[in-house]
Amino acid sequence: MHIADISLFFAPHSGGVKRYLLAKHGHLAGRTGVRHSLLVPGATSAEIEPGIFTRGDWNIACAGGYRVPLRPARWRRALAALRPDVIEVGDPYHLAWAALAAAKDCGAMTVAFAHSDLPRMIASRFGRLAGRAADAYLRRLYSRFDLIQAPSRLIAQRLRDSGIARIVVQPLGVDTHVFHPARRDAKLREELGLAADVRLSIFAGRMAREKDVPLLLRTFARLGRGHHLILVGGERREALSTNVTMLPYEQDPLRLARLIASADTLVHAGTQETFGLIAVEAMACGLPVVGVRAGALPELIDNSVGALAEAGDARALGAAIEKVHASDTAAMGRRARLRVERRYSWSSVFDLQLDRYARLLRTRSHAFVAAAQAADSVETPSRP
Repeated sequence: MHIADISLFFAPHSGGVKRYLLAKHGHLAGRTGVRHSLLVPGATSAEIEPGIFTRGDWNIACAGGYRVPLRPARWRRALAALRPDVIEVGDPYHLAWAALAAAKDCGAMTVAFAHSDLPRMIASRFGRLAGRAADAYLRRLYSRFDLIQAPSRLIAQRLRDSGIARIVVQPLGVDTHVFHPARRDAKLREELGLAADVRLSIFAGRMAREKDVPLLLRTFARLGRGHHLILVGGERREALSTNVTMLPYEQDPLRLARLIASADTLVHAGTQETFGLIAVEAMACGLPVVGVRAGALPELIDNSVGALAEAGDARALGAAIEKVHASDTAAMGRRARLRVERRYSWSSVFDLQLDRYARLLRTRSHAFVAAAQAADSVETPSRP
C-alpha cells in the first residue's frame, strides 16, 4: 500500500499537523508492505528526506513561514507521478482540488483530514455570512472524497450537521517514548530562577488569536508570584512580567518534552481546538491539564486528569489551576499518562488509520471487479 499525504500546513513553526505528518512518516517507514510519501511546500523542489518531497516552484511566503503554491497543476502532476494507492489531503484549499485531480489520473482513493474548523474560523473573523459560504464550500469539496477524517467527535458532528457524509473520527496521537515523565528535569527551575515551591505551568503552541494567550497572561497576573507560566512558541525576549517567561518555538521534540515534563501543569485557554495535541503531549509527560469548556478539549480533559473552566474568564481559569494544585497532582498525572497509553499512542492511532485505508482499497477493488463484470456482460451477448 502506497500512501501519499499532501498539505499546506507544513512550515518551520507549524504545530500539530506537521507533528502528525512527521510521526506518520516515521511510523510507516517501519511497516512491512507500506510506503509513505509526503508532498509539502518548500523553498526548493527536492527530496529533503527519503519519501519527503518539497515543491518550491512559484509560491508565496506567508505568515508563520507557510507557503501558498501558485501552480496547483504542477502539484497534480507531481502527486500523480508518485502513483499512490491512497491520497490524504491535510487542508481544504486549492491543493485539495489538485489532489482530487491527481487521484483521477492515477486511480487513487482520496481521504481528507479536517484538521481545521474552516467555517467557524471564517465566521469569527469575517462574519456569519462568510462562515456560511465556507460551510457550502466544504460540502462541495468533501463530497468528492471517498472518506473524511475528523480529529474529534466535535468536528465530526459539525461536519455531519453541515450535510457532509462518510465521516470517521480519527484522533491524533503522541510519541509516548519521547513525551514521557522521565523527561522531567529539576534544572529547569534553576535556569528560570524559580524557587522549588513555585507552581510552574506551561503552554506551547502558535501564539495565534484562537489560543487566547492574553487570557493566560491575565490569569497569571491574577495568580501572582506563587505561580509561573512558560509560554513556548513566541519571539525570544525577556519575561513579559514577573511570573511569565516567553520562549521561542521549539522544533526539537525531545527539548519540548523536557520543558513540558518539567512543569507541574499545562494550561490551555484556546477555544477552537479541533483536537488538542499539546494537551495529549502534556498528559503523556504525566501532567494534569487545565483547559476551557470549548472546542475539543472537553473530550480530553475531565476531573480525573485535570480541570475545565469557562472560556474567556480569567478568574475561572485561575480557580481551575488552583483546584488542580490543591489536589493530588501526581495521581492526576499518572492517570493522564495511562489514558494516553491506552488511547493516543501513535501506534494505536496509525493502526486504526491503516485499517481504514485497507477497507477503502477493498472498496476500490470491488468497484473495479463490478465494472469489469458489467462491461463483460455488455460485450458478450448471452446465448439464446
